Amino acid sequence: MPTLQIGRKEIPYELRRSATALERRITITPGHVEVLALTRDNDSDIAGFLERKRQWVFNTVREMERIAASRHAVPRFITGSKIPYRGRNMKLVVRRTDAERIAVTYRNGFTIDLPHWAGTNADQLVVSELKLWLRHCVRRDVKQIADHYGRRFGLVPRSIRVADLIHGWGSCGPEGNILINWHLIFAPKKVLDYVVVHELAHLRHRSHGSEFWDYVAVLAPDFQTSRSWLDGHQHQLGADFLN
Repeated sequence: MPTLQIGRKEIPYELRRSATALERRITITPGHVEVLALTRDNDSDIAGFLERKRQWVFNTVREMERIAASRHAVPRFITGSKIPYRGRNMKLVVRRTDAERIAVTYRNGFTIDLPHWAGTNADQLVVSELKLWLRHCVRRDVKQIADHYGRRFGLVPRSIRVADLIHGWGSCGPEGNILINWHLIFAPKKVLDYVVVHELAHLRHRSHGSEFWDYVAVLAPDFQTSRSWLDGHQHQLGADFLN
């Protein structure tokens, strides 16, 4: 494995070349440094790039070592943390990069690439970006669910959007405007389906009488399972994000 010599410190790094990358990139996680080079780069190109980034690499590696040494006192949103998502706890990886912008990706877990300007205590930045990503995701899910039931049953609200509701998981106003609590992104997808169906059913039946519940059963025959799950877990959904 090649190394970068900075003063007395030797920093090993993994060199990876990419035919699709538009620029060189350095990514640093605890105990690992990856240098992404272009396929056309020769040794001189890579050495020059590392020379320009050497102080940033040194400072970032030192900060990662400090975090690892005092892990009991670090923020909650670091590599190894678990992020609730659709009823499961997914692994989080936080990496430092030399990029200008923060990036959130999901593939069997969350990866956040922090830009070079992020401070040493980036907990709030990480949670803020995760919230934005999760809210975007739940908006997309709600729209897809509503479109599906709209086509099947002719239930078309005047509007449907997600919001940060203090009380309740959803609401349907008298004019057919539906609100869904974005915290449902932390619940299994079927639970979100149930809440959207519940509010869509209010377009036909305003009260929670027997006709309403009979109609919900027509729309989602197994809704009782999701309703029970929500009753049993409602105080746990997204606790790390919301406390």
